[in-house]
Amino acid sequence: MLWRVRTTLADRPGALAELAASCGAAGVNILGLHVHPGIDRVTDELVLRTPDDWGLSDLAELVEGSGGTRVSVLPCTEASLTDQPTRYVLAARSILAQPARFPDVVAQLFDAETDPSDLGDVMDGMDLDIGHVLVQLRRTAPFTAAEHARGTALAELVTDVLAAAQRAPEPDALGDDPVYDVADSVVRATVGGVAIGSATWVVEDDGAWHVDLGVEPAWRRRGIGSRLLLETARAARGAGADEIVVRTAADNPAVLPLVLSSGLRGRIRMGADDLTVRIPVRQLARA
Repeated sequence: MLWRVRTTLADRPGALAELAASCGAAGVNILGLHVHPGIDRVTDELVLRTPDDWGLSDLAELVEGSGGTRVSVLPCTEASLTDQPTRYVLAARSILAQPARFPDVVAQLFDAETDPSDLGDVMDGMDLDIGHVLVQLRRTAPFTAAEHARGTALAELVTDVLAAAQRAPEPDALGDDPVYDVADSVVRATVGGVAIGSATWVVEDDGAWHVDLGVEPAWRRRGIGSRLLLETARAARGAGADEIVVRTAADNPAVLPLVLSSGLRGRIRMGADDLTVRIPVRQLARA
């Protein structure tokens, strides 16, 4: 069975050798090793193959008995044997191809969760800013300084890519500028009296406005969805709400560009099937 193990060892000669010797004596094979250097301690990430009857606690006991602290053990597959620089290059390629998948890609890259509520005993977290959008990563293993630097670099990459993608095409010569009307529980965008997009909402028991937003296909990528979101946020602020909530499918590529273009600050949480963006509105100026 394969396991991904993280442990902190003293930064002294022979510390890793002691762990390797203990693994060899127990019939545990080290298949991969990646070192995250620190000032006085080193975090080692290993891929280990154990006998079939070994469990998580057996492996944790072995590593701790060899001087390891802050031990994290997770089952893994042979995909974990991929060279670390190669993993980051592949992640960057995935982000370039589909920037809006950044939360999912970076969570897989760091073996983390983007839904903090799924982790009851959280040891560490990493918050990555994409424009005004905050992507929160949480896991039981501590993040190293190198991982923070890599995460920040990837976030800057997706910020640049999305900024370039947001350059909307020029409006059609025959098209008028949309008109936005705010009514009871709906913001509509119309052109020549014809609806081309709308945002509706339901006020839940927690006081948050849960928003459903859509734009006609022919009118997308022109900032209309972002304007609808902004007008909804202003309406929520005027009504005394604390935040608006947008839920969509986890693979929806429009969410990040939508929030970034609106200029609103949001927090993204990704579940198994859906993605949630929570946007505080209390600091927003009243319309």
